[in-house]
Amino acid sequence: MTMQISAVLRRAQQVSPNSIATIHLDRQQTWTQFLNRVQKLAGAFQALGVQPGDRIALLSLNSDRYIEYFYATVWAGAAMMPMNIRWAPPECAYALNDAGAEILIVDDAFAKAVPTIQAEVPGLKTIIFAGDGETPEGMLNYEDILAAAEPVEDAGRGDDDLAGIFYTGGTTGFPKGVMLSHKNFYVGGISNAQELLLLDGAVYLHAAPMFHIADLLWFVATTYVSGTHVSIPMFTPEATLEAVEKHRPSHLLLVPVMILMVLQSEKLAETDVSSLELIAYGASPITQAVLTQAFEKFPNARFLQAFGQTELAPVATILGTQYHTEEGLKSGKLRSCGRATRVCEIRIVDENDEDVQRGEVGHIIVRGPITMLGYWNKPDVTASTLKDGWVYTGDAGYMDEDGFIFLMDRLKDMIVSGGENVYSTEVENALSQHPAVATSAVIGIPHEKWGESVHAIVIFKPGMSASEQELKDHCHTLIAGYKCPQSVSFREDPFPLSGANKVLKTELRKEFWEGQERTIN
Repeated sequence: MTMQISAVLRRAQQVSPNSIATIHLDRQQTWTQFLNRVQKLAGAFQALGVQPGDRIALLSLNSDRYIEYFYATVWAGAAMMPMNIRWAPPECAYALNDAGAEILIVDDAFAKAVPTIQAEVPGLKTIIFAGDGETPEGMLNYEDILAAAEPVEDAGRGDDDLAGIFYTGGTTGFPKGVMLSHKNFYVGGISNAQELLLLDGAVYLHAAPMFHIADLLWFVATTYVSGTHVSIPMFTPEATLEAVEKHRPSHLLLVPVMILMVLQSEKLAETDVSSLELIAYGASPITQAVLTQAFEKFPNARFLQAFGQTELAPVATILGTQYHTEEGLKSGKLRSCGRATRVCEIRIVDENDEDVQRGEVGHIIVRGPITMLGYWNKPDVTASTLKDGWVYTGDAGYMDEDGFIFLMDRLKDMIVSGGENVYSTEVENALSQHPAVATSAVIGIPHEKWGESVHAIVIFKPGMSASEQELKDHCHTLIAGYKCPQSVSFREDPFPLSGANKVLKTELRKEFWEGQERTIN
Protein backbone atom coordinates (compact mmCIF):
# COMPACT_ATOMS: atom_id res chain seq x y z
CA MET A 1 0.00 0.00 0.00
CA THR A 2 1.28 3.46 -0.93
CA MET A 3 1.04 5.91 1.94
CA GLN A 4 -0.37 9.14 0.52
CA ILE A 5 -1.69 12.26 2.21
CA SER A 6 -4.29 12.45 -0.56
CA ALA A 7 -5.67 9.00 0.34
CA VAL A 8 -6.90 10.34 3.68
CA LEU A 9 -8.84 13.07 1.88
CA ARG A 10 -10.36 10.69 -0.67
CA ARG A 11 -11.65 8.45 2.11
CA ALA A 12 -13.15 11.36 4.05
CA GLN A 13 -15.15 12.39 0.97
CA GLN A 14 -16.14 8.80 0.26
CA VAL A 15 -17.53 8.00 3.69
CA SER A 16 -18.89 11.45 4.62
CA PRO A 17 -19.64 13.26 1.34
CA ASN A 18 -22.23 15.63 2.82
CA SER A 19 -20.67 16.19 6.24
CA ILE A 20 -19.13 19.59 6.98
CA ALA A 21 -15.39 19.62 6.24
CA THR A 22 -14.39 23.20 7.05
CA ILE A 23 -15.88 26.22 8.79
CA HIS A 24 -14.17 29.61 8.68
CA LEU A 25 -15.96 32.86 9.50
CA ASP A 26 -19.15 32.78 7.39
CA ARG A 27 -17.89 30.06 5.01
CA GLN A 28 -18.45 26.34 5.28
CA GLN A 29 -18.25 23.43 2.86
CA THR A 30 -18.89 19.70 2.73
CA TRP A 31 -16.22 17.08 2.07
CA THR A 32 -17.48 16.77 -1.52
CA GLN A 33 -17.17 20.52 -2.06
CA PHE A 34 -13.79 20.58 -0.35
CA LEU A 35 -12.36 17.78 -2.50
CA ASN A 36 -13.59 19.49 -5.67
CA ARG A 37 -11.87 22.75 -4.69
CA VAL A 38 -8.65 20.88 -3.87
CA GLN A 39 -8.69 19.18 -7.28
CA LYS A 40 -9.26 22.51 -9.03
CA LEU A 41 -6.63 24.36 -7.00
CA ALA A 42 -4.16 21.59 -7.86
CA GLY A 43 -5.13 22.11 -11.50
CA ALA A 44 -4.46 25.84 -11.13
CA PHE A 45 -1.01 25.10 -9.70
CA GLN A 46 -0.18 22.78 -12.59
CA ALA A 47 -1.44 25.39 -15.08
CA LEU A 48 1.09 27.80 -13.56
CA GLY A 49 3.84 25.33 -14.43
CA VAL A 50 4.26 23.51 -11.12
CA GLN A 51 6.26 20.30 -11.54
CA PRO A 52 6.63 17.33 -9.16
CA GLY A 53 8.60 18.34 -6.10
CA ASP A 54 8.35 22.11 -6.69
CA ARG A 55 7.90 24.15 -3.52
CA ILE A 56 4.80 26.33 -3.06
CA ALA A 57 5.07 28.75 -0.12
CA LEU A 58 2.24 30.19 1.97
CA LEU A 59 2.38 33.18 4.33
CA SER A 60 -1.05 33.51 5.89
CA LEU A 61 -3.16 33.56 9.01
CA ASN A 62 -5.39 30.56 9.70
CA SER A 63 -8.23 29.91 7.26
CA ASP A 64 -10.08 27.21 5.33
CA ARG A 65 -7.90 28.12 2.33
CA TYR A 66 -4.84 27.07 4.34
CA ILE A 67 -6.27 23.53 4.55
CA GLU A 68 -7.11 23.59 0.83
CA TYR A 69 -3.52 24.64 0.09
CA PHE A 70 -2.18 21.79 2.23
CA TYR A 71 -4.03 19.13 0.25
CA ALA A 72 -3.93 20.79 -3.19
CA THR A 73 -0.16 21.19 -3.08
CA VAL A 74 0.49 17.47 -2.61
CA TRP A 75 -2.42 16.59 -4.95
CA ALA A 76 -0.59 18.56 -7.65
CA GLY A 77 2.62 16.65 -6.89
CA ALA A 78 4.37 19.63 -5.29
CA ALA A 79 5.74 20.25 -1.79
CA MET A 80 4.18 22.66 0.68
CA MET A 81 6.18 25.32 2.49
CA PRO A 82 4.18 27.03 5.27
CA MET A 83 5.96 30.14 6.52
CA ASN A 84 6.17 31.45 10.08
CA ILE A 85 3.85 34.46 10.36
CA ARG A 86 6.13 36.01 12.99
CA TRP A 87 9.23 36.10 10.80
CA ALA A 88 10.83 39.38 9.83
CA PRO A 89 11.14 40.00 6.04
CA PRO A 90 14.83 38.95 5.94
CA GLU A 91 13.89 35.56 7.42
CA CYS A 92 11.07 35.13 4.89
CA ALA A 93 13.44 35.98 2.04
CA TYR A 94 16.09 33.56 3.31
CA ALA A 95 13.65 30.63 3.44
CA LEU A 96 12.19 31.37 -0.01
CA ASN A 97 15.63 31.63 -1.57
CA ASP A 98 16.89 28.54 0.25
CA ALA A 99 13.93 26.41 -0.88
CA GLY A 100 13.87 27.85 -4.39
CA ALA A 101 10.13 28.54 -4.13
CA GLU A 102 8.72 30.22 -7.25
CA ILE A 103 5.13 30.61 -6.00
CA LEU A 104 4.10 32.47 -2.85
CA ILE A 105 0.52 32.67 -1.56
CA VAL A 106 -0.35 35.51 0.85
CA ASP A 107 -3.50 36.80 2.55
CA ASP A 108 -4.64 40.28 3.57
CA ALA A 109 -2.37 40.32 6.62
CA PHE A 110 0.84 39.88 4.62
CA ALA A 111 0.15 41.36 1.19
CA LYS A 112 1.93 44.61 2.12
CA ALA A 113 5.12 42.71 2.95
CA VAL A 114 5.37 41.22 -0.55
CA PRO A 115 7.32 44.07 -2.26
CA THR A 116 9.98 43.96 0.47
CA ILE A 117 10.25 40.18 0.18
CA GLN A 118 10.21 40.18 -3.63
CA ALA A 119 13.13 42.60 -3.74
CA GLU A 120 15.27 39.99 -1.97
CA VAL A 121 13.95 36.88 -3.79
CA PRO A 122 14.69 37.12 -7.53
CA GLY A 123 13.40 33.59 -8.19
CA LEU A 124 9.87 34.36 -7.01
CA LYS A 125 7.75 34.32 -10.18
CA THR A 126 4.12 34.22 -9.03
CA ILE A 127 2.26 35.78 -6.11
CA ILE A 128 -1.27 34.54 -5.36
CA PHE A 129 -3.54 36.65 -3.16
CA ALA A 130 -5.73 34.45 -0.94
CA GLY A 131 -7.32 37.23 1.08
CA ASP A 132 -10.83 38.66 1.06
CA GLY A 133 -9.94 42.25 0.21
CA GLU A 134 -9.01 43.79 -3.13
CA THR A 135 -6.29 41.92 -5.00
CA PRO A 136 -3.06 43.97 -5.06
CA GLU A 137 -1.57 44.87 -8.42
CA GLY A 138 0.72 42.20 -9.84
CA MET A 139 -0.90 39.34 -7.91
CA LEU A 140 -3.23 36.58 -9.07
CA ASN A 141 -6.48 36.12 -7.18
CA TYR A 142 -6.85 32.76 -5.41
CA GLU A 143 -10.58 32.37 -6.08
CA ASP A 144 -10.25 33.49 -9.71
CA ILE A 145 -7.56 30.96 -10.63
CA LEU A 146 -9.42 28.21 -8.75
CA ALA A 147 -12.70 28.96 -10.55
CA ALA A 148 -11.01 29.00 -13.96
CA ALA A 149 -9.08 25.76 -13.44
CA GLU A 150 -10.08 22.24 -14.40
CA PRO A 151 -9.95 19.57 -11.68
CA VAL A 152 -6.99 17.23 -12.08
CA GLU A 153 -6.22 13.68 -11.02
CA ASP A 154 -4.02 13.10 -8.00
CA ALA A 155 -0.35 13.22 -9.01
CA GLY A 156 0.17 9.94 -7.17
CA ARG A 157 3.12 10.87 -5.02
CA GLY A 158 3.50 9.08 -1.68
CA ASP A 159 5.72 7.14 0.73
CA ASP A 160 9.15 8.84 0.87
CA ASP A 161 8.31 11.52 -1.70
CA LEU A 162 8.75 15.02 -0.33
CA ALA A 163 5.48 16.43 1.04
CA GLY A 164 6.83 19.67 2.44
CA ILE A 165 9.66 21.75 3.85
CA PHE A 166 9.12 23.19 7.32
CA TYR A 167 11.59 25.78 8.52
CA THR A 168 12.74 25.70 12.10
CA GLY A 169 15.45 27.58 13.98
CA GLY A 170 19.03 27.03 12.89
CA THR A 171 22.17 26.32 14.86
CA THR A 172 24.18 28.37 12.33
CA GLY A 173 22.09 31.51 12.73
CA PHE A 174 19.79 30.71 9.81
CA PRO A 175 16.58 28.64 9.69
CA LYS A 176 16.90 25.09 8.42
CA GLY A 177 14.26 23.33 6.35
CA VAL A 178 13.00 20.02 7.73
CA MET A 179 11.94 17.73 4.87
CA LEU A 180 8.88 15.64 5.71
CA SER A 181 7.46 12.92 3.50
CA HIS A 182 4.00 11.64 2.64
CA LYS A 183 4.72 8.65 4.88
CA ASN A 184 5.61 10.95 7.79
CA PHE A 185 2.25 12.72 7.58
CA TYR A 186 0.24 9.59 6.83
CA VAL A 187 1.62 7.54 9.72
CA GLY A 188 1.81 10.52 12.07
CA GLY A 189 -1.71 11.67 11.25
CA ILE A 190 -3.34 8.28 11.72
CA SER A 191 -1.33 7.59 14.87
CA ASN A 192 -2.22 10.98 16.31
CA ALA A 193 -5.90 10.51 15.54
CA GLN A 194 -5.79 7.47 17.83
CA GLU A 195 -3.51 8.98 20.47
CA LEU A 196 -5.59 12.17 20.58
CA LEU A 197 -8.83 10.21 20.99
CA LEU A 198 -10.46 11.46 17.81
CA LEU A 199 -13.66 9.66 16.87
CA ASP A 200 -15.57 9.81 13.58
CA GLY A 201 -17.09 13.25 13.09
CA ALA A 202 -14.92 14.98 15.70
CA VAL A 203 -14.80 18.77 15.51
CA TYR A 204 -11.35 20.34 15.88
CA LEU A 205 -10.76 24.05 16.48
CA HIS A 206 -7.62 25.44 14.80
CA ALA A 207 -6.75 28.16 17.31
CA ALA A 208 -2.99 27.54 17.27
CA PRO A 209 -1.16 28.92 14.19
CA MET A 210 -1.53 26.63 11.18
CA PHE A 211 2.05 27.14 9.99
CA HIS A 212 3.24 25.34 13.10
CA ILE A 213 3.76 21.60 12.76
CA ALA A 214 1.85 21.06 16.04
CA ASP A 215 -1.34 22.30 14.37
CA LEU A 216 -0.57 20.81 10.94
CA LEU A 217 -0.68 17.30 12.41
CA TRP A 218 -4.42 17.85 12.96
CA PHE A 219 -4.92 18.49 9.21
CA VAL A 220 -4.49 14.77 8.55
CA ALA A 221 -5.78 13.49 11.90
CA THR A 222 -9.10 15.35 11.68
CA THR A 223 -9.55 14.45 8.01
CA TYR A 224 -8.78 10.81 8.82
CA VAL A 225 -11.94 10.66 10.96
CA SER A 226 -13.86 12.79 8.42
CA GLY A 227 -14.28 15.38 11.12
CA THR A 228 -14.82 19.12 10.85
CA HIS A 229 -12.03 21.71 10.72
CA VAL A 230 -13.11 24.94 12.43
CA SER A 231 -10.63 27.80 12.16
CA ILE A 232 -10.15 31.29 13.55
CA PRO A 233 -7.62 33.67 11.93
CA MET A 234 -5.37 33.74 14.98
CA PHE A 235 -5.41 32.94 18.67
CA THR A 236 -6.81 35.29 21.23
CA PRO A 237 -8.57 34.03 24.37
CA GLU A 238 -11.75 35.85 23.37
CA ALA A 239 -11.83 34.61 19.75
CA THR A 240 -11.12 31.06 20.91
CA LEU A 241 -13.90 31.09 23.49
CA GLU A 242 -16.34 32.64 21.02
CA ALA A 243 -15.58 29.86 18.51
CA VAL A 244 -15.97 27.20 21.20
CA GLU A 245 -19.45 28.42 22.07
CA LYS A 246 -20.53 28.99 18.45
CA HIS A 247 -19.15 25.85 16.77
CA ARG A 248 -19.06 23.38 19.68
CA PRO A 249 -15.66 21.77 18.97
CA SER A 250 -14.77 18.51 20.68
CA HIS A 251 -10.98 18.95 20.46
CA LEU A 252 -8.59 21.85 20.95
CA LEU A 253 -4.80 22.27 20.97
CA LEU A 254 -3.17 25.04 23.02
CA VAL A 255 0.30 25.54 24.45
CA PRO A 256 0.31 26.01 28.25
CA VAL A 257 0.65 29.79 28.06
CA MET A 258 -2.47 29.91 25.84
CA ILE A 259 -4.37 27.80 28.38
CA LEU A 260 -3.31 30.26 31.08
CA MET A 261 -4.51 33.22 28.98
CA VAL A 262 -7.90 31.56 28.43
CA LEU A 263 -8.22 30.86 32.15
CA GLN A 264 -7.49 34.53 32.88
CA SER A 265 -10.04 35.81 30.35
CA GLU A 266 -13.18 37.42 31.79
CA LYS A 267 -15.12 35.88 28.88
CA LEU A 268 -14.55 32.34 30.17
CA ALA A 269 -17.14 32.68 32.95
CA GLU A 270 -19.87 33.50 30.44
CA THR A 271 -18.90 30.90 27.81
CA ASP A 272 -20.40 27.44 27.39
CA VAL A 273 -17.35 25.17 27.04
CA SER A 274 -19.19 21.91 27.64
CA SER A 275 -18.55 20.60 24.11
CA LEU A 276 -14.81 20.26 24.70
CA GLU A 277 -13.89 16.62 25.26
CA LEU A 278 -10.11 16.92 25.00
CA ILE A 279 -7.60 19.75 25.31
CA ALA A 280 -4.14 18.80 24.06
CA TYR A 281 -1.05 20.83 24.88
CA GLY A 282 2.64 20.68 24.10
CA ALA A 283 5.93 22.58 23.85
CA SER A 284 6.28 22.76 27.63
CA PRO A 285 4.91 21.00 30.72
CA ILE A 286 1.87 22.49 32.44
CA THR A 287 2.11 23.59 36.05
CA GLN A 288 0.02 21.88 38.68
CA ALA A 289 -1.66 25.19 39.58
CA VAL A 290 -2.76 25.87 36.00
CA LEU A 291 -3.90 22.28 35.50
CA THR A 292 -5.95 22.27 38.71
CA GLN A 293 -7.68 25.47 37.61
CA ALA A 294 -8.26 24.02 34.13
CA PHE A 295 -9.92 20.92 35.65
CA GLU A 296 -12.40 23.23 37.36
CA LYS A 297 -13.10 25.52 34.40
CA PHE A 298 -13.34 22.74 31.78
CA PRO A 299 -15.17 20.00 33.70
CA ASN A 300 -16.08 17.95 30.59
CA ALA A 301 -12.59 18.02 29.06
CA ARG A 302 -9.73 15.64 29.50
CA PHE A 303 -6.15 16.86 29.09
CA LEU A 304 -3.25 15.30 27.20
CA GLN A 305 0.36 16.32 26.60
CA ALA A 306 2.32 15.69 23.38
CA PHE A 307 6.09 16.08 23.05
CA GLY A 308 8.18 16.08 19.90
CA GLN A 309 9.74 18.30 17.28
CA THR A 310 9.34 19.15 13.61
CA GLU A 311 11.89 16.48 12.70
CA LEU A 312 9.49 13.86 14.11
CA ALA A 313 6.35 14.97 12.24
CA PRO A 314 6.03 15.98 15.14
CA VAL A 315 4.97 13.74 18.07
CA ALA A 316 7.30 11.31 19.85
CA THR A 317 5.64 10.89 23.25
CA ILE A 318 2.17 11.20 24.73
CA LEU A 319 1.28 11.75 28.37
CA GLY A 320 -2.23 10.34 28.46
CA THR A 321 -5.40 11.71 29.97
CA GLN A 322 -5.26 9.28 32.90
CA TYR A 323 -2.27 11.22 34.28
CA HIS A 324 -4.07 14.57 34.06
CA THR A 325 -6.21 13.96 37.12
CA GLU A 326 -5.85 14.58 40.83
CA GLU A 327 -4.73 10.97 41.19
CA GLY A 328 -2.32 11.38 38.31
CA LEU A 329 -0.75 14.41 39.96
CA LYS A 330 0.17 12.25 42.94
CA SER A 331 1.88 9.63 40.75
CA GLY A 332 4.67 12.02 39.76
CA LYS A 333 4.20 11.23 36.07
CA LEU A 334 2.88 14.71 35.27
CA ARG A 335 6.47 15.98 35.42
CA SER A 336 7.25 13.70 32.47
CA CYS A 337 6.43 14.20 28.81
CA GLY A 338 4.92 10.72 28.57
CA ARG A 339 5.84 7.51 26.80
CA ALA A 340 6.74 6.70 23.20
CA THR A 341 3.81 6.72 20.77
CA ARG A 342 2.85 3.48 19.07
CA VAL A 343 4.79 4.38 15.91
CA CYS A 344 8.26 5.13 17.26
CA GLU A 345 11.06 3.85 19.44
CA ILE A 346 12.97 5.95 21.98
CA ARG A 347 16.40 5.37 23.46
CA ILE A 348 18.46 7.31 26.00
CA VAL A 349 22.14 7.10 25.05
CA ASP A 350 25.52 8.32 26.25
CA GLU A 351 28.24 10.07 24.23
CA ASN A 352 29.22 6.69 22.74
CA ASP A 353 25.64 5.98 21.62
CA GLU A 354 25.32 3.23 24.21
CA ASP A 355 22.04 2.89 26.12
CA VAL A 356 22.21 4.27 29.65
CA GLN A 357 20.52 2.74 32.67
CA ARG A 358 16.91 3.60 33.52
CA GLY A 359 16.91 6.79 35.56
CA GLU A 360 20.25 7.96 34.13
CA VAL A 361 20.31 11.15 32.07
CA GLY A 362 21.43 10.89 28.45
CA HIS A 363 20.62 12.04 24.92
CA ILE A 364 17.04 11.31 23.78
CA ILE A 365 16.96 9.73 20.30
CA VAL A 366 13.93 8.60 18.29
CA ARG A 367 13.36 6.24 15.34
CA GLY A 368 10.29 5.30 13.31
CA PRO A 369 8.29 6.08 10.15
CA ILE A 370 7.76 9.62 11.50
CA THR A 371 11.43 10.62 11.27
CA MET A 372 12.29 13.31 8.74
CA LEU A 373 13.98 12.80 5.38
CA GLY A 374 16.66 15.29 6.42
CA TYR A 375 17.39 19.01 6.21
CA TRP A 376 16.98 20.75 2.86
CA ASN A 377 20.36 21.56 1.31
CA LYS A 378 22.18 20.80 4.57
CA PRO A 379 23.83 17.38 4.29
CA ASP A 380 26.32 18.01 7.11
CA VAL A 381 23.63 19.02 9.62
CA THR A 382 21.50 16.08 8.47
CA ALA A 383 24.38 13.67 9.05
CA SER A 384 24.89 14.91 12.60
CA THR A 385 21.18 14.75 13.48
CA LEU A 386 19.90 11.70 11.57
CA LYS A 387 22.07 8.62 12.17
CA ASP A 388 21.05 5.11 11.11
CA GLY A 389 17.43 6.18 11.11
CA TRP A 390 17.61 7.73 14.60
CA VAL A 391 16.88 11.43 15.10
CA TYR A 392 19.15 12.90 17.77
CA THR A 393 16.75 15.35 19.38
CA GLY A 394 19.28 17.51 21.21
CA ASP A 395 17.30 17.01 24.43
CA ALA A 396 18.75 15.43 27.55
CA GLY A 397 16.58 13.37 29.83
CA TYR A 398 15.99 10.01 31.44
CA MET A 399 13.51 7.14 31.18
CA ASP A 400 11.97 5.70 34.32
CA GLU A 401 11.13 2.06 34.96
CA ASP A 402 7.69 2.50 33.37
CA GLY A 403 9.05 3.98 30.14
CA PHE A 404 8.15 7.62 30.92
CA ILE A 405 10.55 10.25 29.55
CA PHE A 406 11.63 13.12 31.79
CA LEU A 407 13.32 16.13 30.16
CA MET A 408 16.22 17.60 32.12
CA ASP A 409 18.28 19.85 29.81
CA ARG A 410 19.01 20.75 26.20
CA LEU A 411 22.15 19.56 24.51
CA LYS A 412 21.49 21.89 21.60
CA ASP A 413 21.67 25.62 22.16
CA MET A 414 17.93 26.24 22.08
CA ILE A 415 15.42 28.18 24.14
CA VAL A 416 11.68 27.41 24.22
CA SER A 417 9.64 30.53 24.96
CA GLY A 418 5.86 30.36 24.90
CA GLY A 419 6.01 27.20 22.80
CA GLU A 420 8.32 28.70 20.14
CA ASN A 421 11.85 27.42 19.55
CA VAL A 422 14.60 30.05 19.59
CA TYR A 423 18.15 29.09 18.63
CA SER A 424 20.68 31.24 20.47
CA THR A 425 22.89 31.56 17.41
CA GLU A 426 20.13 33.30 15.46
CA VAL A 427 19.89 35.98 18.14
CA GLU A 428 23.67 36.27 18.50
CA ASN A 429 23.95 36.65 14.72
CA ALA A 430 21.50 39.58 14.85
CA LEU A 431 23.28 41.22 17.79
CA SER A 432 26.64 40.92 16.04
CA GLN A 433 25.38 43.23 13.30
CA HIS A 434 25.10 46.14 15.75
CA PRO A 435 28.19 48.34 15.40
CA ALA A 436 28.82 48.54 19.17
CA VAL A 437 28.67 44.80 19.90
CA ALA A 438 31.94 42.90 20.09
CA THR A 439 30.39 39.58 21.09
CA SER A 440 27.36 38.18 22.88
CA ALA A 441 26.01 35.05 24.49
CA VAL A 442 22.29 34.32 24.46
CA ILE A 443 20.72 32.00 27.01
CA GLY A 444 17.30 30.96 28.22
CA ILE A 445 16.32 32.06 31.72
CA PRO A 446 13.23 31.06 33.75
CA HIS A 447 10.02 32.98 33.08
CA GLU A 448 6.81 32.43 35.03
CA LYS A 449 4.48 32.95 32.04
CA TRP A 450 6.49 31.90 28.98
CA GLY A 451 8.50 29.08 30.56
CA GLU A 452 11.76 30.57 29.37
CA SER A 453 12.69 34.01 28.09
CA VAL A 454 15.52 35.10 25.82
CA HIS A 455 18.35 36.83 27.70
CA ALA A 456 21.41 38.35 26.01
CA ILE A 457 24.75 38.98 27.69
CA VAL A 458 26.69 41.55 25.67
CA ILE A 459 30.32 42.67 25.56
CA PHE A 460 30.86 45.96 23.74
CA LYS A 461 33.73 47.03 21.51
CA PRO A 462 36.26 49.29 23.30
CA GLY A 463 34.90 52.80 23.76
CA MET A 464 31.44 51.93 22.44
CA SER A 465 28.07 51.19 24.05
CA ALA A 466 24.34 50.95 23.44
CA SER A 467 21.26 50.83 25.59
CA GLU A 468 19.25 47.71 26.26
CA GLN A 469 16.31 49.12 24.29
CA GLU A 470 18.52 50.06 21.35
CA LEU A 471 19.79 46.47 21.09
CA LYS A 472 16.24 45.11 21.31
CA ASP A 473 15.05 47.48 18.58
CA HIS A 474 18.01 46.53 16.39
CA CYS A 475 17.15 42.81 16.67
CA HIS A 476 13.51 43.47 15.75
CA THR A 477 14.63 44.67 12.30
CA LEU A 478 16.35 41.35 11.55
CA ILE A 479 14.52 38.51 13.31
CA ALA A 480 11.05 37.60 14.54
CA GLY A 481 9.88 39.38 17.67
CA TYR A 482 9.67 36.21 19.77
CA LYS A 483 13.37 35.57 19.12
CA CYS A 484 14.50 39.02 20.25
CA PRO A 485 16.04 39.44 23.72
CA GLN A 486 13.51 40.16 26.44
CA SER A 487 16.33 41.27 28.70
CA VAL A 488 19.96 42.27 28.24
CA SER A 489 22.88 42.41 30.65
CA PHE A 490 26.35 43.78 30.00
CA ARG A 491 29.73 42.30 30.78
CA GLU A 492 33.32 43.55 30.65
CA ASP A 493 35.18 40.32 31.45
CA PRO A 494 35.64 37.75 28.66
CA PHE A 495 33.19 34.85 28.56
CA PRO A 496 34.31 31.58 30.19
CA LEU A 497 35.55 29.22 27.48
CA SER A 498 35.87 25.46 27.13
CA GLY A 499 39.03 23.71 26.00
CA ALA A 500 37.67 23.97 22.44
CA ASN A 501 37.25 27.74 22.92
CA LYS A 502 33.46 27.56 23.03
CA VAL A 503 31.53 29.80 25.40
CA LEU A 504 30.51 27.85 28.50
CA LYS A 505 26.87 28.84 28.61
CA THR A 506 26.27 26.34 31.40
CA GLU A 507 28.38 28.65 33.58
CA LEU A 508 26.52 31.76 32.40
CA ARG A 509 23.16 30.16 33.13
CA LYS A 510 23.96 29.03 36.69
CA GLU A 511 23.02 32.25 38.47
CA PHE A 512 19.63 32.34 36.74
CA TRP A 513 18.72 28.69 37.32
CA GLU A 514 20.01 28.36 40.87
CA GLY A 515 17.60 26.33 43.00
CA GLN A 516 15.81 24.82 39.98
CA GLU A 517 15.47 21.04 39.72
CA ARG A 518 16.28 21.12 36.01
CA THR A 519 17.71 23.71 33.63
CA ILE A 520 14.78 23.93 31.21
CA ASN A 521 11.16 24.99 31.66
